[in-house]
Amino acid sequence: MPRNVKRNGSRSCLNRSRFGSRERDWLKEGVGRGCVYVHGRDSSAPGASDLRLVLCTVDTPASEICDGEGRKNLYVQLHGDLVRRLEPTEKPLQIVYDYLAGLGFDDPARMQEEAANSDLSCMIRFFSEKPSQVEQLDRILLSGVYSVRKGKTQLHKWAERLVVLCGTCLVVSSVKDSQVGKVHILPLVGGKVEEMRRRQHTLAFTSAGAQAQTYHVSFGTLAECQRWHRQASTVVSMRLSMVDLSCYSLEEVPEHLFYSQDIIYLNLRHNFMRSSGAGSLDSLCRFSQLKSLNLSHNRLGEFPVSLCEISTLTELNVSCNGLHDLPSQIDKLLNLQTFWLDGNFLTSLPEELGSLQQLSCLGLSFNNFCELPAICEKLVLLDKLSLAGNLLETLDLAALTRMSHIKSVDLRLNNLKRAAADTLEGNKSVTYLDLRDNQMTDLDLSSLGSLEQLHCERNRLEELTLSGCSLRALHANNNSLTTVNIYPVPGQLTCLELSHNQLQCVPDWACEAKKLEVLDVSYNLLVELPSRILSSLSLRKLMVGHNCLQTLPPLLEHISLEVLDLQHNLLTKLPETLFVKALNLRYLNASANSLESLPSACAGEESLSMLQLLYLTNNNLTDDCIPVLVGHPSLRILHLANNNLQTFPASKLSKLEHLEELNLSGNKLKTIPTTVANCKLLHTLIAHSNEISIFPEILHLPRIQFVDLSCNELTEILIPEALPGALQELDLSGNTNLVLEHKTLDIFSHITTLKIDAKHSLTADSALTSTFWSHGAAEMAGQRNKLCVSSLVLGSFAEGVEAVYGMFDGDKNEELPRLLQCTMADVLLEEVQQSDTMFMSNTFLVSHRKLGMAGQKLGCSAVLCYIRHDVTEPGSSFSLTVANVGTCQAVLCRSGKPLPLSKVFSLEQCSEEAKRVKEQKAIITEDNKVNGVTCCTRLLGCTYLHPWILPRPHVSSIPLTVQDELLLLGNKALWEHLSYSEAVSAVRHLHPPGLSPKNLCTLAQSSGCQDNVGAVVVCLNVGLDSCTCEVHGLTLPGPGAFGSTTAKPATPSSSSGIASEFNSELSASEVSSEVGSTASDEHGAAGLEGTLRPERRCSPPPAPPASLFQRQPSSATFSSNQSDNGLDSDDEQPVEGVMTNGSKVEVEVDIHCCKGKGLESEPPAAEHDSSAPGPERDSGLVLMIRRQNSVNSNTVQRGVKEKCELQKSLSTCCLYGKKLSNGSIVPLEESLNLIEVATEAPKKKTGYFAAPSQVEPEDQFVVPPDLEEEVKEQMKQHQENGADEENKEEHGAALPEEFDTAL
Repeated sequence: MPRNVKRNGSRSCLNRSRFGSRERDWLKEGVGRGCVYVHGRDSSAPGASDLRLVLCTVDTPASEICDGEGRKNLYVQLHGDLVRRLEPTEKPLQIVYDYLAGLGFDDPARMQEEAANSDLSCMIRFFSEKPSQVEQLDRILLSGVYSVRKGKTQLHKWAERLVVLCGTCLVVSSVKDSQVGKVHILPLVGGKVEEMRRRQHTLAFTSAGAQAQTYHVSFGTLAECQRWHRQASTVVSMRLSMVDLSCYSLEEVPEHLFYSQDIIYLNLRHNFMRSSGAGSLDSLCRFSQLKSLNLSHNRLGEFPVSLCEISTLTELNVSCNGLHDLPSQIDKLLNLQTFWLDGNFLTSLPEELGSLQQLSCLGLSFNNFCELPAICEKLVLLDKLSLAGNLLETLDLAALTRMSHIKSVDLRLNNLKRAAADTLEGNKSVTYLDLRDNQMTDLDLSSLGSLEQLHCERNRLEELTLSGCSLRALHANNNSLTTVNIYPVPGQLTCLELSHNQLQCVPDWACEAKKLEVLDVSYNLLVELPSRILSSLSLRKLMVGHNCLQTLPPLLEHISLEVLDLQHNLLTKLPETLFVKALNLRYLNASANSLESLPSACAGEESLSMLQLLYLTNNNLTDDCIPVLVGHPSLRILHLANNNLQTFPASKLSKLEHLEELNLSGNKLKTIPTTVANCKLLHTLIAHSNEISIFPEILHLPRIQFVDLSCNELTEILIPEALPGALQELDLSGNTNLVLEHKTLDIFSHITTLKIDAKHSLTADSALTSTFWSHGAAEMAGQRNKLCVSSLVLGSFAEGVEAVYGMFDGDKNEELPRLLQCTMADVLLEEVQQSDTMFMSNTFLVSHRKLGMAGQKLGCSAVLCYIRHDVTEPGSSFSLTVANVGTCQAVLCRSGKPLPLSKVFSLEQCSEEAKRVKEQKAIITEDNKVNGVTCCTRLLGCTYLHPWILPRPHVSSIPLTVQDELLLLGNKALWEHLSYSEAVSAVRHLHPPGLSPKNLCTLAQSSGCQDNVGAVVVCLNVGLDSCTCEVHGLTLPGPGAFGSTTAKPATPSSSSGIASEFNSELSASEVSSEVGSTASDEHGAAGLEGTLRPERRCSPPPAPPASLFQRQPSSATFSSNQSDNGLDSDDEQPVEGVMTNGSKVEVEVDIHCCKGKGLESEPPAAEHDSSAPGPERDSGLVLMIRRQNSVNSNTVQRGVKEKCELQKSLSTCCLYGKKLSNGSIVPLEESLNLIEVATEAPKKKTGYFAAPSQVEPEDQFVVPPDLEEEVKEQMKQHQENGADEENKEEHGAALPEEFDTAL
């Protein structure tokens, strides 16, 4: 037996130190076999020296593994968080398989493979000893033997003593008799701790009170002294005696904690406290003054009866412990005032609970109650009852009336369908009622005469009746209300929210509410607005957007309105006196109307306007409106996109000195006035899609951050010697006549993102895909300081005639979207090679794992779209597979109508997911977030919220037809502010495609969106007749794709096929010598023989189109080791046929794609039409390849290889490739120009970081003009001799070149 194998007494458990051939043989014998990685106490990484690989079966118990390890216990840690000791009968491998099945893996063989992957330790990890962190131990207990002197004077001598700092006290005892000898206890709460100046590394601990005592403790080192000082300072600064031991994986409390008899508040949340034994829950009754105890999330299973002996308790929290009932001894807690029982399995309450007459707050949310507990009638002081997330189907108003003492009732997320009242007696006690997220169709609460606030959002209400006697706030959004009756008139009403309903008019009683301050009736069917509403003296916020308003009533008196939202109506003008009478108006949104003019801002010489935010996008405004804007000198944000502006007078712009954001895109402006330099506070200028020919003087502005001048007519840029330090993004794409010199690019090198046009030429990628689809992408940060949205656009993927598009939204984190942008296409490529059915689902699950430690606390929504030929029908057209988690969505435009392809995984929009989360006993807070963290129920990342948050995506597949025009991808912010129909209508006839996503983002911002917004638009041109020809693994379109030489206008997209994006990490002169690398985790899964299917012939790491050089701030970039003579550093002599050009390498190779023999030059043939390719045009091509700094660029293979030969791709890199220290893979092929990536790749401390492989901007297939005629003649010859192709190929003198599109 090999040395590194240690066999215990059982045949089902083997211990090894590495994964090798023997382990693979073990796994092949059945899916019930597997392996678990067992770490030591100090193991902090999968590759630590004390890592052991244990081969076992699903029936191997933990006790057997412990015997093999020579340990007493085995521990499991989930998501890098709590560590739990396994019971001897628990089965570790089965735990792993159950965990993987919960994530979404279905195939047992795939689960076996995943379980063997050491990367999984970021989600589930086993330890042979309980790991501990020094910082955590310090907060629990500090102890040591030090020199101690009692008292402030020097009468006492220094002596060696055992000193313990635990809880709220300093404990000093004899070293020898520490357990039975005299113990000195010094309470520290309210006291002080000071450093002694006369003695080095010495602290003075002093208690509070008139008879304060002092102990001096001398430490050996400065570090130790600082540890004690830091922890003691925390204790003395507390006002109350509180000890927080939450999230420490404790099974018992330290014995020294019981010396702190002054403890009032004890927090033991998120531990594994035992019910019996030393330091267990049975011992907590030793705290004589304990008033508040938190034991939530401790997996108790049963209510500890010993807690009933702590008679001093006033607050007890035992939420999320799997409790099914309460003991009868609960009546002993007579002083209990607050009792939290949320997240359990309770169906009833014991009668003894009625004895707790001091109880004022009872939390029963997310249990299994089917009716209001009758025992609540006896709890006379109970004023707050929480029953959210239960199984109630009827709102029993009579029972609420009998509970005359209850004021606040929370019944969110139940199954309420109706309200029943057995008596006409009114309820005069309930003031707050929450009925959100139920299934009620009508609601009559007129009997609740004291009701002040009602929440009934997201029901199915058509009619609502209330009493207005005490009503102060009504929230009834997202229903189907046509009638709202409130009697009497609610004189105290201040807030009325009725958006997303079916109201055709504003209720009359709302016009008579004299104290109404907020009115939201947006997304209804209003055709007019009562004059009493607009003229209300109390109204401060009016939201009437997305209705059918054609006119607004005139304003005759001054009003207090501060916010007015009129967007998406049919208005042609605003009231003439709006800005004169509404002097407090600060926000006005009138976008998406038909406004042709604006009312004057002042009646006299001086304007009193306080308007700060003005949105006027998508109107019919002309230059006549510009002078009116001068009357609003306080403007900070001005949006005038998509109007009919031709000029912006310089004198007018100079007066808007407080302007911070200006959007003038989609107009006909020829210049931006030079007076823009007066806007010293301007940080954002968006002016794409105009006719601007002169670069505006904005680079002198000190705060400018974002400038978008794409799709204009710029020819040159005059830049200052020093650019503003705040400048982060400059978009100059789409300016076809703009040429930037290297000097200019060097000056721009410090900018995070620079977008310019690359040289437009026919490339392999564009030639393969331009016939079928084109794309554009845009991301805008909005009002936030960072961009947490990333898009993935690969118009040419895998075999060439495939595409991948994605959108990733990290909400408040930018790390995960960047990681997914870099790695997800690589993962998809691997999964497609392994499975034709579950590849998309597995792509999400594997990406979830590859997020590593970064995915433990952070989460990200994602949508991924994959276009390819249907593998079941090789001659068919394309199919589209879409998968998503979270709130990112994809929409297909078919025949001009939107077809949603995604599912929104949020609590508000997916009832099935809300039900699942409720059944798993998650706590959904009042803002509809799981555990108060996120509204999404499925995300990539957020592993610490497992099993409530899952990475398993919704997957849909649909064949593409000739009626499919567009594919739209967007994040949450985009779809919150634009409907599917609005988005499709906005970009359906908009060209070029790169302009479409920018327009979508602009429309979202014009609707008031201040969050990050991202969009991807793919223009489709596929159908049943879409076909390609395969030549040795490369798929090429017919010659019709190359027939046209007319270049389309450049697009402004940040990710389109023509825009180039430079990062501040490199200068312009370094662009051509930089190369990306696909990096994966260094501790990858050991490959399992026989589990990988033969791979398709495709290009390994997916890269952007050749004309796009995209650099992201978070991407790892590496410099090539290219020498100046065009050779690798390892090459000794030049390669024949290689022309050197500085650090670039240009390789010219003739590729003959036809199968005929003897491809001699023929006379020029007639030019073919450039229409869509047909089968008759799928003939050979003669192309010129220019590769610059590309792996294997100099390898010219002569001869024909078998088509079944496996290519070295990502999925087999662990078996066939050379793995570098940074995790990148280099195929083991003979190469004359192999560019090694840097050995010191940038690594992140959290997460598994990978960067996409990138091609050079000029790495492209080119048909030279002097060879065009030869190409056409060869295609003609191939068509005439097609019958004898195979025979000629075998005996021909000139064999066709075989090539791979991997690069």
